[in-house]
Amino acid sequence: MASRSRPPGPGAPRGRRGSAPPREPHTRAGRDRASAESPSRPPARRSAPALALPAPEARRAGLAAVLGRSPETIPETALDRLTTLLELLETWTRRINLVGPATVPDAWARHVLDSARLVPLIPPGTTRLADLGSGAGFPGLVLAILGASDGVSDGAPLDVHLVESDQRKVAFLREAARVTDTPVTLHAQRIEAVAPLEAAVVTARALAPLPDLLPLVTRHLTPEGVALLPKGRTAADELTACADQWIMRVDRCPRSVPPESSAPSSPSAAASNAAGNEAADETLGSGPILILREIRRVVPDT
Repeated sequence: MASRSRPPGPGAPRGRRGSAPPREPHTRAGRDRASAESPSRPPARRSAPALALPAPEARRAGLAAVLGRSPETIPETALDRLTTLLELLETWTRRINLVGPATVPDAWARHVLDSARLVPLIPPGTTRLADLGSGAGFPGLVLAILGASDGVSDGAPLDVHLVESDQRKVAFLREAARVTDTPVTLHAQRIEAVAPLEAAVVTARALAPLPDLLPLVTRHLTPEGVALLPKGRTAADELTACADQWIMRVDRCPRSVPPESSAPSSPSAAASNAAGNEAADETLGSGPILILREIRRVVPDT
């Protein structure tokens, strides 16, 4: 089921951090209530490292660097919306598993800038983008925010579709789109259950190995479209594993951001990062962005 999340109308209440996350549902009715506009009482708070944002000018400089623009061209609205997204993420991550807790302190670099790195790779004139397994909104919601901010996304505004089946994450995405005033179309379904979206660009981050991911990507990608897939250290092995069943044009783009864009790390954050987390292999700096075109299966499904 798809729903269109739009900015609140005049006079609608909007807190900067948004609503608290809902209690994990146990029934179908509970799942429906969890995805409603008014989240229910949150479950017990969990311990998690605190968000440590870089200084505002460092945020602006880092975003400008990954977008290939000068800092003065970055709209204040884009910075405000991205900061609001991370503040909401920090609150919700204490209660539900949105991202690896160890990535929260450096979320500006590890999630926002790592997502924004895709913007220069989006072909000019792209109007529809589908993000598969959107989770906490990286990269899909970040791309929607940048596409909705004048001066960042070239051409027509991006029509961004977020696909996510986990109802707790759906509730977060809906709330995040609301508090950041970002229009998106949210599909609260499994990727294979969504009608083909015919997107010119498909993205997916930390979702699945490439052999499992390509059938999902090609379902929603136009024949002339491009898939932008941030991958981890196993990217080369995943491409090799696909060679018998798929042919495609492959380009690679490194994932890197300026050092000054990261927040200062604390001893506790460093210890958490050393311990590892579920998203570590496919976050900033661990592998390339795979740019795939002309994707075609040569061995049919059996």
